[in-house]
Amino acid sequence: MKILLIEDDVLISDVVKRGLEEDRLYSVETAEDGPTGLRMALEGDYAVIILDIMLPGLDGWHICESLRAQRVHTPILMLTAHDAVQDRVRGLEIGADDYLPKPFVFDELLARIRALLRRDKLYKARLLRIDHLEINTVTHRVTLDGEELALTPREYALLEALAMNEGRVMSRDAIQYRVWNNDECTSNTVDVYIGMLRKKLDADRPVKLIHTVHGAGYMLKGSG
Repeated sequence: MKILLIEDDVLISDVVKRGLEEDRLYSVETAEDGPTGLRMALEGDYAVIILDIMLPGLDGWHICESLRAQRVHTPILMLTAHDAVQDRVRGLEIGADDYLPKPFVFDELLARIRALLRRDKLYKARLLRIDHLEINTVTHRVTLDGEELALTPREYALLEALAMNEGRVMSRDAIQYRVWNNDECTSNTVDVYIGMLRKKLDADRPVKLIHTVHGAGYMLKGSG
């Protein structure tokens, strides 16, 4: 499991890296300045980012804001000498997930990393991502390219059913059973709702998400 540590204090960086790699559960990559750290965070696949605030070239505030603006959802633990309440609030408001002031006890750092990993696992379990479409199956919030879509309850139920079966064809009968259950519904009703969803998901988009499989049903499929 890879962790990115963006910290310009070489002594702290070495201690954290050695400590995390001791039990061989984690591998740690490091950056000693802001621009390098931001580049690595954007290009790499990390389980957690440990981010100092006071960095040469680009501070941690801007790195955190940039990552969230570019829809990088990797958990961020801010590690800093700033312990003022307003600093902690600012970090959380711009998208950081946790905050640990220096000096710190390594066991607490490790415990916070484990907590972030557990939280991220639960978060990912309730999210469905297909290309630029994101569906939160707990809150029923749906976004496309970062913009929230306004869906009726039935439209949401239909979209979730298709997304849960991404890449697989759902027949009209299967959709009727899953989305309408015992409510009155015909094949034409399914077609109408598919058309409504298409207008919200696929209008003016070169790559479509909803596909008709003639004689079989419908399928939601990303470009990957």
